[in-house]
Amino acid sequence: MKNTVKIYCKNIDKEVEVPCGITLQEFVDKTKMKPENPFFGALVNNKERDMSYRLTKPALVDFFDYYSTYGRNGYMRSLYFLLFHAVDTLLPKEVKLRIKHSISGGRYCTLENLDGPISDKLVKVLYLFMKDVVRRDLPFIREEMLTQDAIMAFQEHGLEDKYEFFKNRDRIYTSVYHLGKSINYYYGFLLPSTGYLTTFGLEKYEEGLLLKLPSKKNINAMAKTRTFPKLFSVYKLDKQWVESMGVPYVFNLNKYTNSVQIQSGVLVAEAYQEKQMARVADMIHQRGDVKMVLISGPSSSGKTTSCRRLSVQLAVLGYYPVPISVDDFFVERDETPKDENGEFDFEALHAIDLPLFNKTLNRLLAGEEVEIPTFDFTKGKKIWTGKTLQLRGNAILVIEGIHCLNPELTAQVPDEIKFKVFVSALTSLSLDRQNPIPTSDNRLIRRIVRDFNYRGYSAVDTIRRWPSVRRGEEKNIFPYQENADVMINTSLVFELSVLKPYAMPILYAVPETVPEYAEATRLIKMLTFFKTIPVSSLPGTSILREFVGGSFFTL
Repeated sequence: MKNTVKIYCKNIDKEVEVPCGITLQEFVDKTKMKPENPFFGALVNNKERDMSYRLTKPALVDFFDYYSTYGRNGYMRSLYFLLFHAVDTLLPKEVKLRIKHSISGGRYCTLENLDGPISDKLVKVLYLFMKDVVRRDLPFIREEMLTQDAIMAFQEHGLEDKYEFFKNRDRIYTSVYHLGKSINYYYGFLLPSTGYLTTFGLEKYEEGLLLKLPSKKNINAMAKTRTFPKLFSVYKLDKQWVESMGVPYVFNLNKYTNSVQIQSGVLVAEAYQEKQMARVADMIHQRGDVKMVLISGPSSSGKTTSCRRLSVQLAVLGYYPVPISVDDFFVERDETPKDENGEFDFEALHAIDLPLFNKTLNRLLAGEEVEIPTFDFTKGKKIWTGKTLQLRGNAILVIEGIHCLNPELTAQVPDEIKFKVFVSALTSLSLDRQNPIPTSDNRLIRRIVRDFNYRGYSAVDTIRRWPSVRRGEEKNIFPYQENADVMINTSLVFELSVLKPYAMPILYAVPETVPEYAEATRLIKMLTFFKTIPVSSLPGTSILREFVGGSFFTL
């Protein structure tokens, strides 16, 4: 039997023959690689692996550090476990750490069953304990256990959410992580040891804690904590709502999918969202001077359907809504600006034909009849079909697009006649107490399904563009979100169960030979945690119809 394997390492651009069974860390040591920043893991044949992974057959290896999405996510999960370990060690067993959502460059956390409010002294004690564990450089130990044994271990450690999550999981083995006497589960790799967690913060934030991560651009620095009162308020309200509905975690939802009451649950969730639209319409009506409603939000937030649904609610109040999509005013594909990687930057403000857009708005507000283009995303150009709009009587413009809260988009329109709405799919559901589902994952799955169905893009195309999309959001959308008059959460607690049968075959079509395979594999793994809810449960007005089809609105 051959005792060596050939490994092609992209980082050094050469093939190396090494002993069979060598770990990724041993490979780095043997080849005397001296990376500028420590490696956290690697893509092995485009699959994400931690540094303890053993190379037993020929492979293409690409090591990554903090400055990659994979590295930052591993750093974040490792911080989750570090904080969990501190709470598990220092506080009574009935106190449960819950990691809820991202905010202000970190993750908002609460301590359930804590006797009294979180004090500055408690925060300091937890932080100093975490720093000491980092100083001691304790290993994160990954163990493959029979799922039935893992379930028993979760029970013994008081992790009832993990027990509930895994008891109906169709897997023979489960990966469990150990840190000291603490155990937990994370659906992704952790770093080799606590010593890698050189930079983090822990602060009081609202009623809970803010676990702060390093800057994306500098692992040795953290951004100043900022408050986002409107965004936090929406998160808080919707987390409370899913709690009241009895579906804070995926295992709760999966029980629901087996129930004859699922149709009722879907309709209640849809009605809750519709009530938010009605509330916004009432706010606009109370203002009395609004002539233009601007709806902004990041990619795949459901802006188009939100525009239509809000228009219906405005019509109930006697308005004549005139909906416009900024997306119909994209410049021609060959005029689209490009990002630093030479890829089309569809998120840039100047991907919009600003002169044409502003001219159209001014003519409409002046009472003229104006022809409106429709953008063909497959052909990459505007199509003129003779569709016209005109503002008459009690008309009100309802405009949606990612840049709608950017003052430059509508600079020629007086602010006093605008009403600004920010929408985003702020995921309220979590896998369990320490595994929140990132909002960006929710939106990416929406976008993969929509791009495949309506824009002629494969999952490879969408995943490849996603980092550019996210950078564009950080630059063009999120800086303006707190300027909104109101925020709306467009996520639905059950939506990943509906999107699963649409997304899975698209993701499975991603070939192993491309780097995007790693992200596709990660998303597939996440979706396997969900049981399917049939699309027939959705009403024609649902936000999800924008992505899966069958909408009552013309999208």
